[in-house]
Amino acid sequence: MRKDAGIAALWCVLCAALVAIPPTVRAQYPTKPIRLIVPFPPGGPTDTHSRWAGQQLSAAFGQPVVVENRAGAAGVIGTEAVAKAAPDGYTLLGGNPGPLTIAPSLRKQLGYDAIRDFAPITLIARSASCMCVHPSIPAKGLKDFIALAKSSPGKINYATPGVGTVGHLAIENFATLAGIRMTHVPYKGAAIYTVDLIAGNMDFAQIQIFQAVPHVRAGKLRCLAVTAVARSPLLPEVQTAQEQGVKGFSSYNWNGILAPASTPRAAVIDRVHAVLSKPLTNPDTRKQMEALGYEVSGDGPAEYAAFIKAETEKWAKVAKAAGIKPE
Repeated sequence: MRKDAGIAALWCVLCAALVAIPPTVRAQYPTKPIRLIVPFPPGGPTDTHSRWAGQQLSAAFGQPVVVENRAGAAGVIGTEAVAKAAPDGYTLLGGNPGPLTIAPSLRKQLGYDAIRDFAPITLIARSASCMCVHPSIPAKGLKDFIALAKSSPGKINYATPGVGTVGHLAIENFATLAGIRMTHVPYKGAAIYTVDLIAGNMDFAQIQIFQAVPHVRAGKLRCLAVTAVARSPLLPEVQTAQEQGVKGFSSYNWNGILAPASTPRAAVIDRVHAVLSKPLTNPDTRKQMEALGYEVSGDGPAEYAAFIKAETEKWAKVAKAAGIKPE
């Protein structure tokens, strides 16, 4: 507790607050290692941002942060594990839009409520993608691609990291807005389908900008558009989808840190956010992340919660418009 909190009234308030805090966090949090569950395999953006967050927390708190990759079911398995964990601050989640904002619209039976069962802490960053094709596809931009798809309904194959991922719903949203029909080929990760796309075994896919740029520059892939609302400084010559006539379309992957619902606000949530938000306002950190194509955030609990709610409503509308029913 702060040394200057000695007046009687404030002491009473603090004592009352202490009663509401579980015994495991009444001592200065944290007093033991923290587990940070990433619901995807190592190497992806969720894993990368979670490990960055873990490093920040470990340095600030002097306790190890153990990153545990618990992949499966498009992120649902690991996300559910955090929802059911004790709300004591010692289990955190590397958040991703798939299991948090898309799964509620695609799964009849979900072992958690993405709004009710989590306490958002910090939105770290979001990133847009390149809408890529193999160079053999006769399309220089989205208008050419849409015309090609309309001439051969269902013949163009598109790859995603799996059913219920943001890549899946984003492309379905694009197809609905463009009035085209393609065939979905789900993969177990973006790295795998990127190899197939480069090899010409796949026609179309969204690849995060910083991952796509080297292949685009080398002529191995063609970026038809970026999914952001503004052009990317990494590919400034490539227009957005909206600039090319697909009005209202944008798509981002994003990552943040959450805790189980009922995790103590002052003792845990606010302290974790304070640690994570500080470097996100640092110009050097922002520059480094922006160089990789990320739009840095740093939004706190209230803003992050509102963002998740809005995204959940957005993807529910997309799923309905695309005729995707919960399974």
